[in-house]
Amino acid sequence: MTPATSPATSTAAKSSQAAPVIVNVALGERAYDIVIGRGVLASLGHRIKAIRPGARVAIVTDATVAKHWLNQTQAALSEAGIESTQIIVGEGEASKSYGVLEDVSEGLIAAKIERNDLVVALGGGVIGDLAGFAASIVRRGVDFVQVPTSLLAQVDSSVGGKTGINSPKGKNLVGAFHQPVLVVADTAVLDTLSPRQFRAGYAEVAKYGVLGDLAFFEWLEKNHPDVFAGGPAREQAIAASCRAKAAIVARDERETGERALLNLGHTFGHALEAATGFSDRLFHGEGVAVGMTLAAEFSVVQGLISNDDAARVQHHLASVGLPTRLQDIAGFSQEGLGDADSLLALMAQDKKVKRGKLTFILLEKIGRAVIANNVDPNAVRAFLVSKLTHKPG
Repeated sequence: MTPATSPATSTAAKSSQAAPVIVNVALGERAYDIVIGRGVLASLGHRIKAIRPGARVAIVTDATVAKHWLNQTQAALSEAGIESTQIIVGEGEASKSYGVLEDVSEGLIAAKIERNDLVVALGGGVIGDLAGFAASIVRRGVDFVQVPTSLLAQVDSSVGGKTGINSPKGKNLVGAFHQPVLVVADTAVLDTLSPRQFRAGYAEVAKYGVLGDLAFFEWLEKNHPDVFAGGPAREQAIAASCRAKAAIVARDERETGERALLNLGHTFGHALEAATGFSDRLFHGEGVAVGMTLAAEFSVVQGLISNDDAARVQHHLASVGLPTRLQDIAGFSQEGLGDADSLLALMAQDKKVKRGKLTFILLEKIGRAVIANNVDPNAVRAFLVSKLTHKPG
């Protein structure tokens, strides 16, 4: 399946720069801005200098991002008179591990990053989670700045303060809430993403419409070609997503209630990521796309949503080239991915599990998600068996 259009280097994407959009995350004394726009990376140094005068900076990034954006980031800091060092790790989900966390933490200590200095997370969701967690524990807490370089990170993981690494037993099981002091989301960096990476990030954009904003979902149905092509709709979609997440985070920072809704598709998706070994067989956003479809279809089984609404969610995600069925995942027939009991065991490690009871984010309709506690594991297993044996037409 191919996307409606290819992301990256369109004429529209390279049009004259508009003023950046500023979205505030209202957390009282710990409030911070998300700066969104084409070319805003160049302002990074001056923005940091304004909020942390005299701070030194350690940039944490991966090898691929470093090739494209490390020099520009260092130049932006240098222009503002900010001294910086860099720590470069391997690309991919494998870097969210105990070993790499140790390497980054020791690198920050060796660079003599102190409590009044800053860590800059330059990269996608993996780097943001890893660098943010390292910042939260080095010297019992160093402030950090998110410079997300993937669509997924710009609309989701860079906002809200969730940081962490994976356990062999599941995704994001070790971590901390540690809010950034600034997020700088330069939409120009998205031009270097592969079509697959961009599509994976789009799943998180669509999620905001599906879980809480029917009008936004309808807007995406009409405007997703321009989002992918890099036109004005791209910035609009990113800003709308950030506003939605910022509002929820401001009301429920530590996920004691409403914030759990942001995990729509993630209970299924995280299990699928674990079953595929946190590998490039399934990107996080792809797991979320399959997970959202499964959540919508399970909502039908639970009598919460209509078949038509579930089909509409699936159709939109599939129309941009995202996987929506278990059978769409590479290596579907491999042991673990095609076994309902194995997937259910992985779901039992989900962070939302309470006293062994499964919690799912389900849908009452497009634009209204609900938290479903104490979901019967037998019902989930029967549903998975039906999906694993289903032959898509």
